[in-house]
Amino acid sequence: MAELLTQEEIDRALASELPQWRQDGDTITRSVKAASFMDGIRLVQRVAEVAEDLDHHPDIDIRWTTVRFTLSTHAVGGLSENDFICAAKCDALFEL
Repeated sequence: MAELLTQEEIDRALASELPQWRQDGDTITRSVKAASFMDGIRLVQRVAEVAEDLDHHPDIDIRWTTVRFTLSTHAVGGLSENDFICAAKCDALFEL
């Protein structure tokens, strides 16, 4: 089972590994601007495939060409290493 991260661990991971993600309470979030609505939908599809492989699924909010991804580990009531693994894999997709 995943373990809840300390605030120090969260701060360190965001600063060193995921600088484009922001903490919002017990979640981390990142918004990505797509070139078009359909590009945003394709991005969501790619993230969904990664999420399925990890069995760790972000909340996804689509607003025309802006897609917001939110991660949290509900089983532990906050952030775990799984959130940061998923975020890093998502970041690799965002750079494509």
